[in-house]
Amino acid sequence: MAPNRSIRSLRIAIVGMGVAGSYLINRLSRVHDVTGFERYPRRTFQCVCAWGTSKSYISRFAEACDLNFEDYILHEGENMLVSVGGVEVENPLDGLVSFDKHSFLEDMRRGQEIRYNSWVKNEEDLKNYDLIIDATGLRVLLPKIEGYELRIPCAQYRVKYRDPPFDDFYIQVLDGMGGYLWYFPLGEGWSHVGAGDLNHGHNQALQDFFDRYGGKREKIVGRPVRLCPPRYCQPFRSGKVVGVGESIGAVFPLLGEGIIPTLECAELLEKHIDDLDEYRRRVIKHFEFYETAYKFLEPILRGEVSLLEHAELSLAVLSHLWTNQSRYGFKMQINRLGIEPISFIQQAMTMVRMIRI
Repeated sequence: MAPNRSIRSLRIAIVGMGVAGSYLINRLSRVHDVTGFERYPRRTFQCVCAWGTSKSYISRFAEACDLNFEDYILHEGENMLVSVGGVEVENPLDGLVSFDKHSFLEDMRRGQEIRYNSWVKNEEDLKNYDLIIDATGLRVLLPKIEGYELRIPCAQYRVKYRDPPFDDFYIQVLDGMGGYLWYFPLGEGWSHVGAGDLNHGHNQALQDFFDRYGGKREKIVGRPVRLCPPRYCQPFRSGKVVGVGESIGAVFPLLGEGIIPTLECAELLEKHIDDLDEYRRRVIKHFEFYETAYKFLEPILRGEVSLLEHAELSLAVLSHLWTNQSRYGFKMQINRLGIEPISFIQQAMTMVRMIRI
């Protein structure tokens, strides 16, 4: 048996206390001297994305931080209603839940040294640290992405209903297939209602939704979400800075889902904190399918879809979703798929559009 490598204790700064930053400060502080930096004051700190995830996949990350994920679940979905072009389809779910993300991340960070209301703008602000982790999602400390950058603008409200319009998850694919509107139940009449759209129709879609269903809007959060995969987000490193999570593209392009990918990316960094070249290689390999998904999605967003050109990508995407249903929290029903090849591809593309949540 090979001997265990001794890991040199490092002085580490983690910039951004979202999903990646909270997980890493919990895990890395067990070996290293770690300080967290967050630009928002503690009392106004916001979790900007929808609180939805796959219960079975996030549980092990909770356990790694000595937490029980069951304690944070707000709503466990059974069916998702998906509206596409005015047609509504009900799709069964497999472990998709909404959870108290704010409390979950706060408990990950509990007892750690964190400097809130700290605006870190460049590496020089933290020159006394051995390593600086950019967990901002916005890639504040890393060079800008050239050529492949794609970010979708989003906004989300926390809404209180006396009589909720839906009792489970609801998705509305927006005109032009450039994005979607989501309704995620949070329990006790509360929900998250948000939208993201590459065509910048998200604010109007939200207003139309509120005009139809009402509700008391308590707060709004939101920022653009990066959709280009890790291979296109290089470099991951610059000087003492290394990126993690959405800062380096750990968001599944088809679903705009980043909680699980960000945790997976953070875990890879934790395991290879002493070999950042190996970390880069592992990230590229682990998120290899995201390149396929991105190549499939990009022309759809541009409205340049050819069945013949995208047949292979369509089948690859459908196969991936079929074999990873519990990972994404939904069930695909085989009786909705055709046998004739072109029909099969058309339905595959329609299914992907429907579940891009």
